[in-house]
Amino acid sequence: MATPTLASDNAREDKIHSNPQRLGARLKLARQTRGLTLKALAQAADCSESLLSKIENGKASPSLPMLHRLVQALDSNIGWMFEETDTDEGVVFRAGNRPLISLDPLRRGEGISLERVIPYSPGHLLQCNIHHIDVDGESAGPIQHVGEEVGYVLVGEIELMIADKTFRLSAGDSFVFNSELPHWYRNVGQERASIFWVNTPPTF
Repeated sequence: MATPTLASDNAREDKIHSNPQRLGARLKLARQTRGLTLKALAQAADCSESLLSKIENGKASPSLPMLHRLVQALDSNIGWMFEETDTDEGVVFRAGNRPLISLDPLRRGEGISLERVIPYSPGHLLQCNIHHIDVDGESAGPIQHVGEEVGYVLVGEIELMIADKTFRLSAGDSFVFNSELPHWYRNVGQERASIFWVNTPPTF
């Protein structure tokens, strides 16, 4: 399988990014649907009310751990927060046409983007992305949630931390673990790393 070049990846990133306004609108809709005030949701998700207000208005982006806390408090899932279509989905998603989202497009502190292999949709039992991690990029964490995760390193070198264990992985290595274990990862190589990542149920 051919690995996309860095130039082609960057071109797609310039074309498609996550939408903070859309994410904020989804959070606000979920909060209002459940009859929660800003203060109540902020307390449940252990974040400040002012930050939550900025997130709902598209002026700030949550870290991945915060987003997990928010969707848990809202009894929702991360997939729905980023879902772009409510219509019937296709079967084939061509190279170069798959959307990329940044985990933190406003702060850009983590150097990680997710290339959607299949769209976020309640119709899918699996969530599948290609995680692209810039040199020195690191996921926010550790995070924990229900489910199971499977990954395959396409290119580069990473460290995968699961609970109290650290694994160094390179291209061709794979992994599987219970999502309820605290986990996070970082790029420890000299080039951009990419991981084919599948988890269930849909979270991220």
